[in-house]
This record gives sequence, C-alpha cells and structure tokens, in this order.
Amino acid sequence: MVNNAMSALLGAIEIRALTNRARVAIGIREPTPKMLESAWKAQEKGYAQVVLVGNQKQIDEIGTELEVIDTDNPEKTLVELLVSKQIDAAIRGTAKASGALVCLKKILGLKKVYRLALLLTADGKPFFLAPVGIDEGNTIADKLHMITLGAEYIRRFEIEPAVGVISGGRIGDIGRDRRVDRTLAEGEFIANRAVERGINAKHYTILIEDAIKESNFIVAPDGISGNLIFRTIAFLGGGDGLGAPVLMDDYVFVDTSRAGGHFTKAIMLASALADLNKEREKEIK
Repeated sequence: MVNNAMSALLGAIEIRALTNRARVAIGIREPTPKMLESAWKAQEKGYAQVVLVGNQKQIDEIGTELEVIDTDNPEKTLVELLVSKQIDAAIRGTAKASGALVCLKKILGLKKVYRLALLLTADGKPFFLAPVGIDEGNTIADKLHMITLGAEYIRRFEIEPAVGVISGGRIGDIGRDRRVDRTLAEGEFIANRAVERGINAKHYTILIEDAIKESNFIVAPDGISGNLIFRTIAFLGGGDGLGAPVLMDDYVFVDTSRAGGHFTKAIMLASALADLNKEREKEIK
C-alpha cells in the first residue's frame, strides 16, 4: 500500500500543478541559461505562472520571456512577496540559503525552520527525507518534532506516512564506538516515541537500503548526514530532488539546492502545494 500510494504521488502533484497554475516566484542569483530555461519550461508546461526575483540586468543579459521583479536582495524580496500574498508560493532557487531562511524566520516569527525533502531514487521511486539542513535534527526532541510535522505534511497528499529511522550502525556494532552506540539508542527511542504518537515508524539501524523498501519518510541521524544523503542521491546517484518544502501551515516556501541548476519540478511541487493550501483553508472556514 505504501509503495502504491507513493508511486502515484508524482502524477497527483503534476495534476494539481496543472489545475492550479499558481503564481510561483523563484529567487535568482548568478543566473545561467540552464536555470532560466528550467523556469520557462515549468511555465510552458502549464505548472505555474513563474516570476523571477533577482537582478534584472543580469537576467536580461541571458534573456527570458518570464516576468522579472528587479532586486539586489532576492532573499528578502522573495519572502516579502510571499507574506504579502503577491505570489502563491516561493522557491529559493539560487538565492542564498542562510539569507532566505533568516528572512523567513524573522518576518514570520519562526524560532526554527523545518524542511522535508522530496527525492527520487535512481529507479524513480519517490520518498521524503529529513532532516536536510545541516543545523536541523541535532537533538532527540528536534527529530521527534520534525517527524510529527513531517507526518502531518505527508498526510496532506492523502498518503499515510511510514517512517524509517536511520542510525549509525547495526545492532551488532554496539560497543565498537560510543557515538555509534548513542545513535543506535536514539534511533530505537525515537521510533518508539513516534509509534506512541500514532505514527507508523521503525528503526532500521544503518540499513537505509532496507528502510527505503518499506518506508516513504526516511529520518537521518542528523542534518549533516541527511544533507549528504540528499546530495548523494541527487548529484551522484542518478536520482533527483524536487525540493524541500518548509513545514508551515499558511505559506508555501520550497527550498532547493543551488547545485542542481534545474527547477522545473520544484516549481511544479510549489504550485501543487499552493493548491493543497487553498483546500485546507476552505476546510477550516
């Protein structure tokens, strides 16, 4: 059931994006033809009305038919556009991660930012991954909160989360290294606490290859290892990353890596998430 629901996820996201065609802004620094072409492709496919937020002179030197909002501070402008509802969703694009997330926290009054990445394996299987920020998920409480928020977010796609908690070794490795012992103990504890919260979760030790067979939400030992998993899959392993939505209720902000340079799928995801937000707001009213 888990695999069947996840295999249909990308199709459902695409349909929502095509139906919604949200106004999606993307942050631009040091534009390249590949980057602008990927943004144009998203609009051409009908996923969104795409707005480029960056230095207009640099963008015009390459050339594009997309709308451009001229700014030398795309990180701040992007968040301001989002909060003022001038756009339906925002994508970091190639704007600076630290600047964009700091602005997001400051303007929205967030103490922490939690992100949930959507990835594809080399054979095209989608799954969610957290933590992916190098400063995220460094405590047990943080990881449990992230699992709870992530599970709620996944359910918005009408998918029941199955959490695979990863640690630093096999059970048989206990005693070899204190740090490994600690991650194993934490992994077992976190999985058990998640189950107590009504979330389907299991500790798979270091065996991520087993976890991916049964889980749709992989939880790494910490943000550094999560970021490495993301980069290995997306940039070395033949997989792909669609983006990492910030887990919040009222706004859609999809974080992306600057290294990839292609944002068509991230724009599709952002447009679909904006549609889900509209549905949620109607249900609340």
